[in-house]
Formats: sequence, structure tokens, C-alpha cells
Amino acid sequence: MFKGLSGLGDMAKVMKQAQEMQSKMSEVQKQLNEVFVTGESGAGLVKVTATAKGNLTSLEIDPSIFNPSEKEVVEDLIIAAIKDVQEKATLKSQQEIEKITREMGLPENFKLPL
Repeated sequence: MFKGLSGLGDMAKVMKQAQEMQSKMSEVQKQLNEVFVTGESGAGLVKVTATAKGNLTSLEIDPSIFNPSEKEVVEDLIIAAIKDVQEKATLKSQQEIEKITREMGLPENFKLPL
């Protein structure tokens, strides 16, 4: 009589795994806001710090580059440092997500929605 319901146990297992994944992803999202990376340019003359989610948190500029005639150089260094930190934040975020997918036994190239 209940022959057609044999797949419900499997469905419950899948739903439980989905809930676990959602919980872990939520935790990773929180953790990425607490992991910091630093990007720099000009051999460290300009440094930018951001969370692994890419939110900029600080900017440090060496006073030696405050020459009004080099305004464009300073602006370029700031942009380069920001790009550097964004790349590092993206990499760190990907590493954390890959760690979670491995722990959950998901395929290596599985893309989680973030």
C-alpha cells in the first residue's frame, strides 16, 4: 500500500543536508566578515585592508608620497592597492567556501551560492 512512498526517506535526508549546508554557509558568511586581508602597492607605500568579503576597513599612506606634484601617482597607487586587496579577498573567500564543500563531501568544483 505504501510502496510509492519509499523515496520519502531519501528526500528527508536531502532536505536535512540542505539545511546543514545553509547553516554552514551562513556561518561562513559571518566568518568572512571577520577575516582580514591586506593589499598594497608602491612597495608598501599604500596599504589597504579589507574583510574577505571585500569590505574596505582601512587605508594607510606613507607620508613620503605626499608631494602635490605626484598627486596622480598617489591616486594610481591607491587604486592598485584596492585592486590587490579585492583580489586577495576574493581568493580568501573562495578558499573558505572550498573548505566547507570539502567538509560536506561535495564535488571539488561545486559552486555554492554566495
